[in-house]
Amino acid sequence: MKTMLRGGLIALAVVLAGYAPVYAQYPVKPVRLIVTFAAGSATDAVARFVQPQLAAALGHQVIIDNRPGAAGNVGAEVAAHAPADDYAVLMGNSAHAISMTLYARPGFDLIRDFAPVTLLASGSFTLATHPSLPAKSVRELVAFAKKRPGEINVATGGATIRLAAKMFESMTGIKMTEITYKSTPQAVTAVISGESSAGFPATSVVIPHVRAGKLRALAVPSARRSSMAPDIPTIAESVPGYEVATWYGLMVPAGTSREIIAQLHAAAMSALGHPEVKKRFATTDLEPTGSTPEQFGAFVRGEIAKWAKVIRESGMASN
Repeated sequence: MKTMLRGGLIALAVVLAGYAPVYAQYPVKPVRLIVTFAAGSATDAVARFVQPQLAAALGHQVIIDNRPGAAGNVGAEVAAHAPADDYAVLMGNSAHAISMTLYARPGFDLIRDFAPVTLLASGSFTLATHPSLPAKSVRELVAFAKKRPGEINVATGGATIRLAAKMFESMTGIKMTEITYKSTPQAVTAVISGESSAGFPATSVVIPHVRAGKLRALAVPSARRSSMAPDIPTIAESVPGYEVATWYGLMVPAGTSREIIAQLHAAAMSALGHPEVKKRFATTDLEPTGSTPEQFGAFVRGEIAKWAKVIRESGMASN
């Protein structure tokens, strides 16, 4: 990720040198940043963190347009069908790469319908449970679930979270009952209320509730412990090989001019380098990344291939 950020900074210098005239031509109206999950979600948070600095760099208003539904597919379809000159920018994330295989008809093609701009950030999830569930570790949760197959309701609010839950079931040999919500905030609320027993929300979303005693954090599914909560173990410490992480990046409808992509990329890199954005990312367990459009495109193709293999081997793909 850090290599990508260095590459993005170099690309920024090239952009500023080679596309200065574009600044006088674009944008001439507000830019619409389509967020495919509800307000309060991690994806929405990333968008709002960079929004002010994107607007400052572009010299025009950036409006966040929340379009939640169908695990992020509703908003992605809206963005995919927007005209290339409609000033629509998609806040893409790992859920969209997963949807390419998880759903037979997601309503969009992440490679065909979009042009990459830049990878913005990466983050982690947390396996969290309602405090009433008699399990204080991953091993205890697995033991409980094996004795009571299907009794644990797991709340999911997006394709990445759904995959995290399915992988956990597959790799531990347990059976949970999935309850799907439109957004991560709704899924978190369901676990807090006890409507669901467990969930895999973004760490940045769940930690405040853990500190308030409303949720119990068992583990993070990333490769290493969270810098935001280093006392929480990784799932891999109990289930070797388990790893799920998330990412966020900007994409535009296919056919968008190279000059506009260059300007959006420059604005994004400027935002990532701003001290306030860095501070906000650090306090929500997000790692700023940055990349060239070409690097991001290659990354997305790799993500689609990686999750396609996992989904097919687990039999999770829908008809």
